[in-house]
Amino acid sequence: MAQINKSILRRLWTSVIQYRAYLALTVLTMCGTALTEVALPWGLGMLLDNGFGRSTPNGPVTQTVDFPLWYVPAILIGIFVIRGVCTFTTSYLMSRISVNLLNELRAKVFDKLLHVPVGFYHAESSGRIINTIMFEAQQIVEMVKVSITTLFRDSLTVAVLMGYLIWLNWKLTLVTLILIPGMTILVRGVSKRLRKLNHQSLEVSGELTQVIEETTRAHQVIRIFGGQKYEQQRFEAKNKKLGSYSMKSTVAVSFTTPLTQILASVAVAIVIMLALAQARKDATTVGDFVTFITAMMMLLTPLKRLADLNGPLQRGMAAAESVYSMVDAIPEVESGQEIAGRATGQLEFKNVNFTYSGQEQPALTDINLQVQAGETIALVGMSGGGKTSLVNLVPRFYEPASGAILLDGVVLGDISLKSLRQQIAMVSQNVILFDDTIAANIAYGDASPDSARIAYAIQAAHLQDVVSEMPDGIQTMIGDNGMRLSGGQRQRLAIARAIYKNAPILILDEATSALDSESERAVQAALDELMQGRTTLVIAHRLSTIERASRIVVLVEGKIVEVGTHAELLAKEAAYANLYRLQFAV
Repeated sequence: MAQINKSILRRLWTSVIQYRAYLALTVLTMCGTALTEVALPWGLGMLLDNGFGRSTPNGPVTQTVDFPLWYVPAILIGIFVIRGVCTFTTSYLMSRISVNLLNELRAKVFDKLLHVPVGFYHAESSGRIINTIMFEAQQIVEMVKVSITTLFRDSLTVAVLMGYLIWLNWKLTLVTLILIPGMTILVRGVSKRLRKLNHQSLEVSGELTQVIEETTRAHQVIRIFGGQKYEQQRFEAKNKKLGSYSMKSTVAVSFTTPLTQILASVAVAIVIMLALAQARKDATTVGDFVTFITAMMMLLTPLKRLADLNGPLQRGMAAAESVYSMVDAIPEVESGQEIAGRATGQLEFKNVNFTYSGQEQPALTDINLQVQAGETIALVGMSGGGKTSLVNLVPRFYEPASGAILLDGVVLGDISLKSLRQQIAMVSQNVILFDDTIAANIAYGDASPDSARIAYAIQAAHLQDVVSEMPDGIQTMIGDNGMRLSGGQRQRLAIARAIYKNAPILILDEATSALDSESERAVQAALDELMQGRTTLVIAHRLSTIERASRIVVLVEGKIVEVGTHAELLAKEAAYANLYRLQFAV
């Protein structure tokens, strides 16, 4: 086949060869299937020549073999029973290999998704990721299944039938051989176009998945802003484009069928003509002719399957390139020293600079800041000032372009990611919950949840009333992203998760933004208790949170312009005072 990525094929073969026992048995059953292909035309020829008699140029001569008539159905049924057993076993074993391979591919991609940097998700849409795991991995497995079955079984069948044809009549077989180079030329002709179409089709399929995912996630926004028609148009455009590529691929593949049939008809016509000429010279019998024609016609089906293999092979290779590009994504560097016990939580930023990939404007410039253990630092500034970028550097969601961040005097890059992140709890304004129980969401990440700690976290986050109203208490399923809870309840559940973790460093990104006044007072009291003895970085616009901070850091266009207490910064009548008057005044 043209334009096949050999490195991808080697990787696929390495995965398939793990199941060599299944594969060996599969090839054995394929050999059995191939041999039954020869048995049928051979049996027909023997029956015609010896069961019905044969004629000679001097007149009819009856030459029959005296055998019981029940031999005929017994042999015929026996051939198809053997064929059926071999075919079933082949299908079963190939399915076992396919299922194992599919699980392995999906597991590799999913494992990589858990370890790639956060920036990976900015470059890849969720629709594309879902499409890769669910659809493209399936495409690869279907390609492997069809390819192995077709290449081994049909190649064996072609080899056995060709050998039998040569043995029967090598002169007529030479005519049959014109099919093979003709079909090879056809396959090479459509390979390049199929490869291009399949890459385009996979890309559009990912875009369509993204539209569906966004529509499902944003159903409320779509309805309230009347976006149904727009989303329908987006869906129909992608769906129509995908259908167009599918039709183009079908045309390219189907184009080989009539041409193959034309080649076959030419070969059959020539064979019949030559066979009749041989019969006139008494060089062949009726049985020989029927045997040869039957074997030749049986040869067409596996040859056609071999020609049609190009379609799924090109689709599978395009999908494999996409899947392996995700498997090969560079993971986060997880090496480094372990933190012995619990960190004190002292943080220091030294000349830190950071720019997002693909952007020219720095997100942070020359950040110098010391945070003492147990200190609460409030980060304020206009949107886009760098507050979130700064806190995202602490758990190493991103790495600084230059400078260093230290925890207890150790550069974060020298600490293993697992050990570092065990010291950090985070509550964001964009609450992420799992379709699981309340208890599982609170103790998320803990392989052995502590019921006493869960109960304390519920109490501290003021969730007792919520839990008591649930039908199954803390074992109540909360639905996709906590859809069965209100906004304030979801926020408090996220806070309870942070309380349960009991980490020395706490990051609060607008943690009380979704709460009403009553809930905010209750949760703020819990947060005040939680922040005692912990290093806390707070991004907040609520006046109450900022006033409680040990210090306030004002960020403007990625630079620290002021640091001080609430009273000190107001007295300066500078950046913070202006922000206070604009955003915080009541």
